[in-house]
Amino acid sequence: QVQLVESGGGLVQPGGSLRLSCAASRTIFSFNAMNWYRQAPGKERELVAAITSVGSTKYADSVRGRFTISTDNAKRTVYLQMNNLKPDDTAVYYCNAIRVGPGEYWGQGTQVTVSS
Repeated sequence: QVQLVESGGGLVQPGGSLRLSCAASRTIFSFNAMNWYRQAPGKERELVAAITSVGSTKYADSVRGRFTISTDNAKRTVYLQMNNLKPDDTAVYYCNAIRVGPGEYWGQGTQVTVSS
């Protein structure tokens, strides 16, 4: 089975930066797309950023220009670089991977809190 493990969350002041990591148990090349979702208390889970196996990316309007998704295939890891963080970015962030045929996989989540 596939496992995804997120790390890098924490407490940061508004305007600060964090880099989230998602380590996969298999090569990133085996996934058709990898995504970052987030969920704040009382709100539904939303897609924050996505990257395909050929490097195409997309971002939620609320984070575009501030967040960057990338992969390191040798390390079997996907990253979410988060800059100029805002209090509204506070949420649990989840790594998600899709492999056509086998299915969809989720990490356990990592907490990001943006507060002065």
